[in-house]
Amino acid sequence: MDRALALAARALTLSNPNPRVGCVIATAGGEVLGEGFTQQAGGAHAEVMALRDAATRGHDVRGATAYVTLEPCAHQGRTGPCCDALAAAGVAHVIASIADPNPLVAGQGFARLRAAGVRVDVGAGADATRELNIGFFSRMQRGLPWMRLKAATSLDGATALANGTSQWITGEAARADTHAWRARACAVVTGIGTVLADDPLLNVRGVDTPRQPHLVIVDSQLRTPPTARLWGVPGRQIWIAHASQADSPAAQALQARGAQLVALPGADGQVDLAALLRWLAQQLQVNELHVEAGQRLNGAFIAHRLVDELLLYLAPTLLGSGAMGLASWGPLTRLDQGLALHWHSVERVGADLRVLARTR
Repeated sequence: MDRALALAARALTLSNPNPRVGCVIATAGGEVLGEGFTQQAGGAHAEVMALRDAATRGHDVRGATAYVTLEPCAHQGRTGPCCDALAAAGVAHVIASIADPNPLVAGQGFARLRAAGVRVDVGAGADATRELNIGFFSRMQRGLPWMRLKAATSLDGATALANGTSQWITGEAARADTHAWRARACAVVTGIGTVLADDPLLNVRGVDTPRQPHLVIVDSQLRTPPTARLWGVPGRQIWIAHASQADSPAAQALQARGAQLVALPGADGQVDLAALLRWLAQQLQVNELHVEAGQRLNGAFIAHRLVDELLLYLAPTLLGSGAMGLASWGPLTRLDQGLALHWHSVERVGADLRVLARTR
């Protein structure tokens, strides 16, 4: 199962929106017959890749055990049911980490395997599989993506000086690490304030990935410049969430640039952020949502309790009063009104610290 989990991790930037799954088929004595991991959407799942690998090696899998990190699927999508493929191949025993939270599967894969005479055991590696697929579980169980809000700050919480200077608070290693987190996300979200102030690309660079995540801009009044640098990333879809008129000259100019517009007006004339998250899960099948925005949009996400996890890079420096903070929200009158978090991990990245803190 450890090997199957390692294989699943190789699908980290590959399989979205499908879950990251690994499979190892072995004899009772532990000899590996075949192994594989889930490919790009529309491609083979981990179990089929492992069966193909075994066939390529000339191995007969009848009577073997399949170790798989997620329940084999039981529905016909762009590929056939993996539970049927394992049973048809003569696999005698399936050891799976955890049930698939997809309502189209949700125990049916295990049931069909057992009905075909295959022994099924569940539980080994469950925590690791859930962690690897935290966004997929979130989308299936909550109807929402797993939102990860990233920021680079000084030790006193500053993300930029009062004059807007922010390049660079953290070091090169931390900036490179950010791209790995972007690459695993289905979509990157930013706000119009960041687009206007920084003219960022917000793409994945320096990471071997077959796809660029969607870019979603929260831009209530459609002020995104058609000349911004972000348009220059090939193969990326850009979505602009707005609360304006979809047939305005600004809308037409952005659509001519290739943007997809989605109107999600809230009661305050701004984009309804909760509706945006539901829309991303339902329409774009976004599992992990990576937010890189300014203090205003960060504050709005926090105030609406939409953040699941903070990804913070802390530089060993102090930037003093007047600097811009991580998030603008409040003011609060009681300590218990704050966003309660717990430490998930703290690691050194170059000269900086990477902190993952999750909401309670």
